Amino acid sequence: MVVLSVPAEVTVILLDIEGTTTPIAFVKDILFPYIKENVKEYLQTHWEEEECQQDVNLLRKQAEEDAHLDGAVPIPAASGNGVDNSQQMIQAVVDNVYWQMSLDRKTTALKQLQGHMWRAAFTAGSMKAEFFEDVVPAIRKWREAGMKVYIYSSGSVEAQKLLFGHSTEGNILELFDGHFDTKIGHKVESESYRKIANSIGCSTNNILFLTDVTLEEASAAEEADVHVAVVVRPGNAGLTDDEKTYYSLITSFSELYLPSSA
Repeated sequence: MVVLSVPAEVTVILLDIEGTTTPIAFVKDILFPYIKENVKEYLQTHWEEEECQQDVNLLRKQAEEDAHLDGAVPIPAASGNGVDNSQQMIQAVVDNVYWQMSLDRKTTALKQLQGHMWRAAFTAGSMKAEFFEDVVPAIRKWREAGMKVYIYSSGSVEAQKLLFGHSTEGNILELFDGHFDTKIGHKVESESYRKIANSIGCSTNNILFLTDVTLEEASAAEEADVHVAVVVRPGNAGLTDDEKTYYSLITSFSELYLPSSA
C-alpha cells in the first residue's frame, strides 16, 4: 500500500465530495438524472410555496445575466396568475435548468433549486448518499488524531449536509467541523482557499486538500500554499504522466499516514 505522509504542520483536512468521498457514478447516474426526471413535477407541486418562488426568482435573475450567452434560455417575469401562465413559466424554468445542466454550470441559482429537490428526496427516504468504503473509517481515525475535517464542494452547504445526513452509513454529519461551498468562492480560485483558512482560523499551509481535479482545483489550492493530494478513484478523469509525477496521489483515504498519530 502506498503511504503518503501528511506534513507535520497540517491540522486540517479539507475534502472535496464528487470523485473524492463519493463515486462520480453516484453523482452522474443518480443525483443529476433525478433533477432532470423530476424538476417539472417538483415545480408543479411546490409552485405556490415561497421557497420555490425564491428559487425561481434567483434562476430568473441568473437567466438575465446569461442573456448574452449562446443558447441561453430566458425565464419570463410573472404576468397574472392564470394556470396557462404558470404552466408556461414552469416550462421556461425546466428548459433553463436543462440548459444549465447540459453545460455543467455551477451557478448558485441552479445549485439552490437542486439542493431543495434533493432535500425532498433524501428526507422522504427515496435516496441515500453513497461513499467509498474507506472514507468513514479514515475520517474517524483522523479526528481521533486531533485533525479537523471540513468539506469544500461546489454543491451548496445545504446539499452537502443532506448527503452526509442521509447516507448508506447513516447520519455522519458529526464527523465534520464545517462546510464550505461556492459562496466563499469557486474552487478554481486560489483566493477561496485563503478565505477558508481565514474562516477556520489557521494558515493555508495547515490545510491538506484532497481533490480529484488536478488542473484547476489542485493548482489553485497550491497557489494559496495549501498542501494537496490528488485522489484517484474509479470513474475519475485520467491524469497525464506529468500530473502523476507532480502530484501526491492516493487511491484510498487509508493511504494517508498522520505522523501525529504514530
